[in-house]
Amino acid sequence: MIRRVTAPALFPPPGYSHASVVEAGTKLAFLAGAVPLDGEGKLVGEGDPPRQAEQVIANLREQLRAVGSGLEHVLSTDVYVVSSEPAVLSGVWEVVEASGLSAGPHSSTLIGVACLGYTGQLVEITATAVVPDEGTGA
Repeated sequence: MIRRVTAPALFPPPGYSHASVVEAGTKLAFLAGAVPLDGEGKLVGEGDPPRQAEQVIANLREQLRAVGSGLEHVLSTDVYVVSSEPAVLSGVWEVVEASGLSAGPHSSTLIGVACLGYTGQLVEITATAVVPDEGTGA
């Protein structure tokens, strides 16, 4: 159902694919940005981008569960990090890779930004995922 493509003429991407193709008729979920807030709305990991990324991934899992999907069905993500330092972005990407999110590998863009929506927020991830038909797992 999901065909992940790495274009042979392009430089091989580290831990993600260049494109994901889904057959017509498949249910897709377009998720709002997962943010580093706990269930009570408190910021998790103030000043710590990797810790915030862990909370963001945990929240993304919950968003996916709510629509009947999971990390293994994610087609693409945009990972936003408040930083202009490649080392900070790489630290967040390491959390993404360790989470199993990039196991597909899915298509992703890692973006350094100036600011995000909540005070102290350093990481946000948006995602598009397949919602598998019940009983098929795909």
